[in-house]
Amino acid sequence: MTMRQLGLTVVAVALAGCTSVTMAPEYERPDAPITESFPSSETVESVVRVADWRSVINDPTLTTLIETALDNNRDLRVAMLNVERARALYRIQRADSLPSVAAEGGYLRQRIGENASIGPAAAAGGGGRSDPIPIEQYSAQATLSAYELDLFGRVRSLNRQALETYFATEEARRAAEISLIAEVASAYLQLLSDRELLAIARDTVESQQSSLSLTRELVANGIGNDLDVQRADTSVLRARADAAALEAQIARDENALRLLLGVAQLPEIDEDALANVALNADFANVPSSILLVRPDVLAAERRLMAANANIGAARAAFFPRILLTASAGTTSGELANLFSAGTGVWSFTPSVSLPIFTGGRNLAQLKGAKVDRDIAVSDYEGAVQAAFRDVADALATRRTIDERVEAIQGLAAAAERTFELADARFRNGVDDYLSVLDAQRADYGARQELVLVELENAVSVINLYRAFGGFPVTD
Repeated sequence: MTMRQLGLTVVAVALAGCTSVTMAPEYERPDAPITESFPSSETVESVVRVADWRSVINDPTLTTLIETALDNNRDLRVAMLNVERARALYRIQRADSLPSVAAEGGYLRQRIGENASIGPAAAAGGGGRSDPIPIEQYSAQATLSAYELDLFGRVRSLNRQALETYFATEEARRAAEISLIAEVASAYLQLLSDRELLAIARDTVESQQSSLSLTRELVANGIGNDLDVQRADTSVLRARADAAALEAQIARDENALRLLLGVAQLPEIDEDALANVALNADFANVPSSILLVRPDVLAAERRLMAANANIGAARAAFFPRILLTASAGTTSGELANLFSAGTGVWSFTPSVSLPIFTGGRNLAQLKGAKVDRDIAVSDYEGAVQAAFRDVADALATRRTIDERVEAIQGLAAAAERTFELADARFRNGVDDYLSVLDAQRADYGARQELVLVELENAVSVINLYRAFGGFPVTD
């Protein structure tokens, strides 16, 4: 066999390996254990695509904060590095399906002593020598090292497993990004809410301090009694305690936002009203099948596909492994003649390894691969169900939130008017301070409740974005 024939043989055998079959079971997506539509949904529309966060968040300050977080957040950076690692591992695994060829060059100098036996003549007792023999040899060759002929799809299945694992990691990164965006938005909204609550508490302290001074003055003039003073003083102290607690909470809000943004110093955040934050709450009524493209659900499905491919590798372990090793080159005793005619050498060493007794290892590996697939199926179904609940909960809030906001706005306006009337009647000596105190508490509570429901309204939009994994866009 000539070197040309050897090369053609190796190429032909390698191409034969490319036509290998895979022994992995055919993948079928599990049926989603959810209904076709969400609770509280109206007419379902077809989804064209899922848009990014800018379709939901139109507030310039919040947009800047999110962009900063996407650039600096450490958790998101780790998720991105995990993607890079998974890509590298896939490339390493993919290299096993390609021949590994190396070029080698060598030089050998050897000395054979005068009493050493070499060749048939020495073995027959003739051809004695009196001087040592120096031997020099130069060589150059290309080597194909243990290339596996993947007739039963073992390497192909491992490649698919690595590829699906990489895809799963990429989807996990997307899920981490969506979660980060939602967390930054929620933290920003919480900060604005607590600032408004602090302003209400301080305003209440000022108002109640004024009432306390007036009560003391009236008692000093014989109108009212010391109990009214104590009640007024108690209200002032309670409002001061609320203000102090909110100051601490705002500091914690800023710390949380700083951590999410990954910065040492927060950018300037204006004293904006929570109700003025620009959010797009116009989510379409979409089918539950949209959840199948949510990043965390896709990641679970990719892990399922990887586990399915691993079954193919475990099955292929029961069949022979065919390895090809070959080399071709030249060798000569003189460097000048290394590439001269007649110095060529080659070798071709195919080998077959057939598992006969493995102590049950292959059976255990196959069983473990099937169990891993079953676990991945359960994880996938659980991810779909969790996503469905996220959307259902967010829709349940959105369904009634506008009515609640309107009702509490009316309640706050009524409580404010009641307090104004009670305060006027007290100052005119018509009612005692207890009426003022009750009205003031109701006004304080209604104003707080209004801020909290406005926070819930804004956060529900962010939660719906997170639950959908984006902003559904229809025709």
